[in-house]
Amino acid sequence: MFDTLLHKRDFYAGGIMTLLGAGVTLNSMSYNTGTLMHMGPGMFPFILGVTLTFIGVLIFGTAIVTPLEPDEHILPRNKEWLGWFCILAGPVLFIIMGHFFGMAAATFFCVFVSALGDRQSTWKSSALLGLFITIPGCLLFSYVLQLPFPLFRWGF
Repeated sequence: MFDTLLHKRDFYAGGIMTLLGAGVTLNSMSYNTGTLMHMGPGMFPFILGVTLTFIGVLIFGTAIVTPLEPDEHILPRNKEWLGWFCILAGPVLFIIMGHFFGMAAATFFCVFVSALGDRQSTWKSSALLGLFITIPGCLLFSYVLQLPFPLFRWGF
């Protein structure tokens, strides 16, 4: 039985998610969680870690109870290298663009490049998605939540 588990992708996905969630939960215990009425800085990471752990255990459990499919592989047969690259490049671009050009440019380029990872997306649809996410995102984080991250910045 354990040999068939090693050939299931849900086994690895559930295990990684469970370990990540447990790590976040344990790390959040070093911060003050506060109460539900007066949340401290550790409350969100704690809730996120518990949720990730729970979902990871559910995914891991499905790997145990479902039979191994004959055509199941840990990695997909057709590897989408462009999609993987674009999705991983999005957060990296957010950090770089946010440091040099501000939140508006960072949000736009993160969404734009990540959307290009979809096989069916075009430059135009990715740019429109980036624009439609950037405007409400910047309004929310800059004006409503007053995040101390400048909207526009120019400098190296």
